[in-house]
Amino acid sequence: MVLAGLLDLLSIHYPIIQAPMAGGVSTPLLAAEVSEAGGLGMIGAGYLNPNETRKQIREVKSRTIKPFGVNLFIPEKTFWAEGETRKAYDALEAFRFKLGVESSYSTSSADHYKEQLEIIIEEGAPICTFTFGLPSDEEIQLLKEKNIVLIATATTVEEAKLAERKGMDAVVVQGSEAGGHRGTFLHTMEEGLVGLISLVPQAADRVNIPLIAAGGIMDSRGINAVLCLGAQAAQLGTAFLTCKESGANPVHKKAVLSATEEQTVVTKVFSGKYARGIYNNFIKEMEEADAAVAPFPIQNSFTGGIRKEAARQNNPGYMSLWSGQSPRLSRDVSAFELMQSLVAGLNCNNE
Repeated sequence: MVLAGLLDLLSIHYPIIQAPMAGGVSTPLLAAEVSEAGGLGMIGAGYLNPNETRKQIREVKSRTIKPFGVNLFIPEKTFWAEGETRKAYDALEAFRFKLGVESSYSTSSADHYKEQLEIIIEEGAPICTFTFGLPSDEEIQLLKEKNIVLIATATTVEEAKLAERKGMDAVVVQGSEAGGHRGTFLHTMEEGLVGLISLVPQAADRVNIPLIAAGGIMDSRGINAVLCLGAQAAQLGTAFLTCKESGANPVHKKAVLSATEEQTVVTKVFSGKYARGIYNNFIKEMEEADAAVAPFPIQNSFTGGIRKEAARQNNPGYMSLWSGQSPRLSRDVSAFELMQSLVAGLNCNNE
């Protein structure tokens, strides 16, 4: 099994990538620890402002000289009638009352994408990955002129093929088992729910750039499996979420560590975009009420206060407990210990 292409491209030793979990889960310390151990650590910058993005890049660089990456969300145009948006906001009033969250209606959401691209260039981040779409041709050219490695996220073969045509250096193929937000951008959510064991070999047969497999991979068995199917590396999210260096709320970590595979569902009630997480009261009550849900990122803003207060109260019932489909394999260990166990079980080399 020859993996040298992608490993050389990323300048890493092992085919292991820490998923860029936005919202505070991916910390500079976690990214640095993974990179130091021979994998690729990632900053999830999707919800960061420009100053926070710059600060996190600099902190990772202060902790390691090894390569790391920064993930950005491709901005999406949201068109929704004011009346419908207000209806979605009002549907959350009972939750705000229950948790004691002050009501404050606003549909504005900051878009820092352009500024973040500039910061990535200025700070010399070596790798940039994208979710929810692809950068423009002009942005791709600019980043490539700076020798920044570009990686897309796809949930179907067609999305992976488009990433290749646009000039991406590699593509993460995200199976339906993955925790957190779906990266689908060409298809409906249902069309983008292809299992990883089906997605990887089909993409490998039709895409020439290196594939990185993501979705439900928690240990070396999963990594070995996707490498045999045609991927050149594996991206793990939930496995690193429960690590000690993760910024996930302790209640979130505990929920994942005690969850079982049938407890995760795909829902859009938290953010307006479909994501996989552990089924809880918020999802149940929103579904039973058939409540209106605003599009991303408006719904994400609407539920932000609810999720934050629930976390403060140590109440998992109203938090977004993102998790992949293999929570039984999660462990409460350090990132270094996890990397050691992953590397020890690899059946490949990097020749």
